[in-house]
Amino acid sequence: VQLQASGGGLVQAGGSLRLSCTASGNIFSINGMGWSRQAPGKQRELVAIVSSGGSTKYADSVQGRFTISRDNAKNTVYLQMNSLKPDDTAVYYCLAETRDYGDNYSFYMGQGTQVTVSS
Repeated sequence: VQLQASGGGLVQAGGSLRLSCTASGNIFSINGMGWSRQAPGKQRELVAIVSSGGSTKYADSVQGRFTISRDNAKNTVYLQMNSLKPDDTAVYYCLAETRDYGDNYSFYMGQGTQVTVSS
C-alpha cells in the first residue's frame, strides 16, 4: 500500500492550504485515515483523524481551524487548513489503516509533505 500526499507549501500566517492523500495498492477497505505532523525539535503530533463513517477528531491545537474529510470512493483523505499560524509549520504525514483482500489489517504512514507558515 502506498500513500501519496500532496498540497504542502509555503503560506503566510492567516492563509490556507489543502492537503490531499490517496491510498493505493492491495486495499479492500480503509478504516481510519488521518494526519500527523512533526516540527523540528518537537514530538510527532496527531492532528486529525476520520473514520470510515465520517466521524472526526482533532488535536486541540487545530480545532476550529482545520477540517479533515475523505472520499471513500477515491481512497483519499483531505486536510483543509485555515487561519494558519507559524506554529503549524511542520512535515505533515498521511495515515491510514487498511484491510486487504486477505482480511489483514495494517497501518501505514506516507512520506511527509512540508508545510511552512511565515509570520
